[in-house]
Amino acid sequence: MTQFLKITTTITYLWFMGTSLTWAQNKNNEVSVTLDLININKDRVAVTVVPPKIKQDEITYFMPKIIPGTYSEDDYGRYVEVFKAYDAKGKELVVGKKDENSWLIKDAKKLAKVTYLVNDTFDSETGSEFGQGDIFSPAGTNIAEGENFVINTHAFVGYFQDLKEIPYQLIINKPKHLHGATALIDEDKSDEIDRYKTSRYAELVDNPLMYTKNKSATFYVDTMEIIISVHSPNGRFSADDFKPAMETMMKAQKKFLGPINNTKKYAILIYLSDYEKSDAKGFGALEHNTSTVVVFPEAMPEDQLNQSMVDVVSHEFFHIVTPLSVHSKEIHYFDFNNPKMSKHLWMYEGITEYFANLFQVNQGLIDEEEFFSRMAGKITNSKRFDDTMPFTKMSAEVLKKEFKDSYLNVYEKGALIAMCLDIQLRELSQGKSGILELMQKLSKEYGMEKPFDDDELFDKIVSVTHPEIRNFLNTYVSGTTPLDYEAFFAKMGVSKTKMKIPGSIFLKGQVPYITINPTTKEIIVLPGIELNDFMKSLGLQGGDIIVSINNTKYNLDNVYDMIIGSMSWQENDPVTFTIKRGSEELTLKGNVKIPMDEIDGYQATDESKKALREAWLKG
Repeated sequence: MTQFLKITTTITYLWFMGTSLTWAQNKNNEVSVTLDLININKDRVAVTVVPPKIKQDEITYFMPKIIPGTYSEDDYGRYVEVFKAYDAKGKELVVGKKDENSWLIKDAKKLAKVTYLVNDTFDSETGSEFGQGDIFSPAGTNIAEGENFVINTHAFVGYFQDLKEIPYQLIINKPKHLHGATALIDEDKSDEIDRYKTSRYAELVDNPLMYTKNKSATFYVDTMEIIISVHSPNGRFSADDFKPAMETMMKAQKKFLGPINNTKKYAILIYLSDYEKSDAKGFGALEHNTSTVVVFPEAMPEDQLNQSMVDVVSHEFFHIVTPLSVHSKEIHYFDFNNPKMSKHLWMYEGITEYFANLFQVNQGLIDEEEFFSRMAGKITNSKRFDDTMPFTKMSAEVLKKEFKDSYLNVYEKGALIAMCLDIQLRELSQGKSGILELMQKLSKEYGMEKPFDDDELFDKIVSVTHPEIRNFLNTYVSGTTPLDYEAFFAKMGVSKTKMKIPGSIFLKGQVPYITINPTTKEIIVLPGIELNDFMKSLGLQGGDIIVSINNTKYNLDNVYDMIIGSMSWQENDPVTFTIKRGSEELTLKGNVKIPMDEIDGYQATDESKKALREAWLKG
């Protein structure tokens, strides 16, 4: 076996390097890219790029520095190795690396192909939350030979200088037993080759793919085909486990959206991470216009995983409205290495996040109390950021250090801006139209292939709504005035109140009750703080070392499993802790008592505003 592998590796290496093969130049005006998922080279995928006829003496090949959706400088070129360029006879051309993400190819008129190897990102994640230098997992890649490939195409495929707007062909050579999932259309029906075509580079990188041993699940929402692909390393879940919740959710979303429908196929690619191994640790999702890549821990209880999927995937799906249907030139002609950012993240992410919550109350998936609770949580979270920072300025400058940390506020205050705009529109129209109708009008005006000028959006919004909306946009979106949430809620007959919600066993809000001894990896109950009622009733004390819970041992390596597992505990469930206190090992038995956290909330109080409130939430 070892000898066979040596021989195979040698042959593969010679083929990849092109030392003895000739290669015909691409006569079509397209870029053809081949990924080899069969002959994996030390956990690296071989990539071959065949350009059209190059007319200049030198040309630069780029890997993205930045991609839409994360807006962080990730430098995907750092995962590329053994970069080579060849003429049609297999002779190497001179290549110089210009920087982390670009290579200058000399004598480019003779260029027939470029080859290189790509490392995956999941193996290199540090485990810190978005650790320094980490790629956000849903924007990353996985190479597990014969098992799984997460192919965010921006991490495998680059572009030639000035050739981003020509068609791309993607050819994937794959093992027969692996099943691919993507929103792209496979033009090769064989078991070993998948072939896809896109109109330009931006479309290619907007379409991730995933290959797994298990087949995808499929359902339809009207004429839209939905594909769910799941990689579960320990076999806990399959695509069929998530299909019912996704189908219920997406049918509700489609009903909520009405006539907005800009895609015939949508792919949900779900990677479940084994947290105890060198695996993905940045949980969440990354939007694409016709698909989403989701990464969550496999250890999550099924009910919580399904609810997290609903919340996260619903957000990503609503991106078919914006930016797919409504976007600026900065988005449409995105520069992956030196981008100019749009001023309107409040719309791309804020309205999308608001829709992901509004549709659930609109379609009866959650009640009004839950919706108000979620908005109250966003108000609390938004207070961690500068409330006077103009959102348009933050958006346009988000790549700069002083604004970068504010990006996460697009999911908090961005959604609240959308909510308050919706309320204002409902009030001005006596409940007849809101922000959904606004987006329907903008989608009809622009659409997928007609981007707007960044500076014209406010004027367009005012022209299709009400003159008073200009003051809202200038004051709260591009201005420095904080939103008065109580005043906006009052327009709908909703008032501020105190609410009690179920809390976490090991966390109070964002503050933990436990810590880790980095030397011994032991989990320690924090001394010197007031413990919650459950911990007190069980007899836990500050300084206790948690050895096991219900006969499962825990330490630094699986503390995340412990916290996630506790989220599925029910009131009065029997529970047994084994702890160390000083030199003694003790067993503490009791029943679960779910902590209740008091938070600011909102509730409907003014019945005279009921019709307007119903139009807002149910219209």
